[in-house]
Amino acid sequence: MKKFLKSVVVRILTFEAKRLLNRRRPVIVAVTGSVGKTAAKDAIYSILKNHYVTRKSEKSFNSEIGVPLTVLGLPNAWNNPFLWLKNIVDGFFIAFFAKDYPEYLIIEAGIDRPNDMVNLTKWLKPHIVVLTRLPDVPVHVEYFASPEAVVEEKLRLVDALDPEGVIVYNHDDEIIQSKLPEFRHKAIGFSRYLSSHFLAGKDQIYYRDDVPAGISFVIDNLGDKYEVKVAGAVGVQYVYTCAAAIATAVSCGVSVAEAAKALEEYLPPPGRMNILAGIKGTVIIDDSYNASPAATVQALATLKEIRYAKRKIAVLGDMLELGQFSAREHEKIGEFVPHCADVLFTVGVRARSMAEASLNNGLSDKTVYQYDDAARAGRELQAFIKPGDVILIKGSQGVRAERIVEEIMQEPERASELLVRQGREWQKRK
Repeated sequence: MKKFLKSVVVRILTFEAKRLLNRRRPVIVAVTGSVGKTAAKDAIYSILKNHYVTRKSEKSFNSEIGVPLTVLGLPNAWNNPFLWLKNIVDGFFIAFFAKDYPEYLIIEAGIDRPNDMVNLTKWLKPHIVVLTRLPDVPVHVEYFASPEAVVEEKLRLVDALDPEGVIVYNHDDEIIQSKLPEFRHKAIGFSRYLSSHFLAGKDQIYYRDDVPAGISFVIDNLGDKYEVKVAGAVGVQYVYTCAAAIATAVSCGVSVAEAAKALEEYLPPPGRMNILAGIKGTVIIDDSYNASPAATVQALATLKEIRYAKRKIAVLGDMLELGQFSAREHEKIGEFVPHCADVLFTVGVRARSMAEASLNNGLSDKTVYQYDDAARAGRELQAFIKPGDVILIKGSQGVRAERIVEEIMQEPERASELLVRQGREWQKRK
């Protein structure tokens, strides 16, 4: 019954959203990929809002219900039927009578199951599609026949692109590269390694008093170079995120200089490689939003780069929804850990194979700790850490790794502001 009612609500809100788009005709920027969608969406918004009336998807509103809510400007009612009814009524008046509406909509388009993107693109026709990254073993592959099927589903968004539309894509991504001949639209690349329209380089972590403070890099647009700085987070993914945002903004008529300047005010979303002060004079790299193999490798590589740490501690939870690839992908992460961290804490049953692989590849059994749940891991981590430690915390949503972050952060009273999954509905879940 609940599933049926949800389908009815989705259909009604989708009808209202479609009607509103047909009536107001905003420019739609749709972001998809398997890594960095939310960060890219937020970065694009941080630039475009200075030039146009702009709306973005809230948090990670990228599902069959999240996208219509974004289009209509309505909140998530979670499990409250009265609020859903209110959303339907409000959506009707917005769809048919609203006079003020954003010029630009920045939509995060994600998928969980086959046909998710097919159903979305029946009514959503973007003018710009941003492709972040399509790794070999993406999240949600468990529900598809193969990783290739996940890629094909995501690229349905390109098929729905307006005939005069633009594709902004990661030129370093081999999978996207292989698909380029199939694209019929204008394509603008961003990259860190291969030459492209927007080539980022000279990226480095910058420090204040020997503590990581952010990341800086230079963007080269056909020979013209501009410095970009992002405060409060680290990781090469932010180089790609900002390069994608600049390329998108330029496609919308914003200059590279203006776009680079605007990113100084960009606030990275919670749980994505954010730098937080920890107790006992430690530093936390909070990457607790979610975890896939590609993103976990990236996070560990960033941990390896950080200077001035007395010890580097990796706290890694299960990577979920990997299906038949799960065991081997966890082992591969475990093999990589000894090159990047001095200590490993694992959380969850699947992550045990990370611990075993780390032990087999050089970590001492005195520096590998295994837990079944985040609560106990957080308590014991709190007792374990010492001044000067840098702690990377990452895991899939089901692990609830943000609870570990809250256990050791210096300002737990700011958890609702700084951490992911702090809403009332999330707090009710175990």
